Amino acid sequence: MCLAAFAMAGCGGKSVSAQGENAAAMAMPVQVQVVESKPIAQTTEYLSLLKSRHSASINPQVEGYITKIFVKSGDRVEAGAPLLQIDPLKQEATVNSQEASRLAQEANVNQAKINLDRAKKLWDAGVIPKSDLDNAQNSYDNSIAQLKALEHQVVQQQVELRYYKVSAPMAGIIGDVPVHVGDRVTVSTLLTTVDEPGALEAYIYVPAARAHDLRLGMPVHLLDTAGNSIADSQITFISPQVDSDTQTVLAKAAVPNTKDNLKISQQVRAQVVWGNASGPVVPVLAVTRINGQFFVFVAAKEANGTFARQRVVRVGDIVGNDYAVLAGLQPGDHLIVSGTQFLQDGAPVSEQVLASGTQSKTESAPKAGK
Repeated sequence: MCLAAFAMAGCGGKSVSAQGENAAAMAMPVQVQVVESKPIAQTTEYLSLLKSRHSASINPQVEGYITKIFVKSGDRVEAGAPLLQIDPLKQEATVNSQEASRLAQEANVNQAKINLDRAKKLWDAGVIPKSDLDNAQNSYDNSIAQLKALEHQVVQQQVELRYYKVSAPMAGIIGDVPVHVGDRVTVSTLLTTVDEPGALEAYIYVPAARAHDLRLGMPVHLLDTAGNSIADSQITFISPQVDSDTQTVLAKAAVPNTKDNLKISQQVRAQVVWGNASGPVVPVLAVTRINGQFFVFVAAKEANGTFARQRVVRVGDIVGNDYAVLAGLQPGDHLIVSGTQFLQDGAPVSEQVLASGTQSKTESAPKAGK
């Protein structure tokens, strides 16, 4: 029995040894990258609206019907250039009537002056009493006062007449013109806008729950639809109030726009940088997504060899070509970056460690889960 037991033990040892040799022979060569901890910017993207830092809303100062429109949207105008004409006929008639009254009063003043001069001569000759001279003086003074009042009224009506031709308050670009010839407008009607080209402001609406983290000077990156940076700025204004309808706080970021490649009222993605933190990062192409979860393969050294182990990871934002890893990996782990589409959990592998910053030439694209 001892001999039989010894023989069985010998056979068993040979079997285990053979299995180890077979596993080593079947090990798949893979390239691995040692997971490193790198500074990761903590960012959030919001949709922002670009507005001119110098914009004027044009409203009429008088009421009436539009008879002419001299500009169209997108036109560049100089300060004082005519924009619209409101029917001035009624106001012109008022000015003419006031001018006629002024001319009539001038005639009254002249007549009162003649009467006063005559009364002075008669008073000097002792022909009329002092009261007649005083009455002539009062009549002249009253006519002078009435003439000045009419002159002021004429000037006032002439100034108001100029309001019937709406002009640009500054040089800029004409915005939307929502009115048409024949429309009746009031002082509350928006005729158009004039936006000064050049510097813009990005209006960023941050949820109230995150607003307490906003600080003046925080970096902001404006991105195009492809995620490329088109301008760098910083927070220059934070509203002290929360919008009751949207429950957001308005933050503004100045945008130089020196190349004039951004347009007024353009919507862009604004990436607000809250701060920086260190954490592990992994190449995007080493991550597989299945059923909404993200997985990676790591090379794990175990008692009987090195095996590929699949791990669930929680990833954050993409930083360059890497994912920021929030959970599931630690710095120092050996991340498999090649041949992941052929691996299964527990498969034996042989490692080829890549130098830091080197990417595998055989990396596979991320696999989409069902």
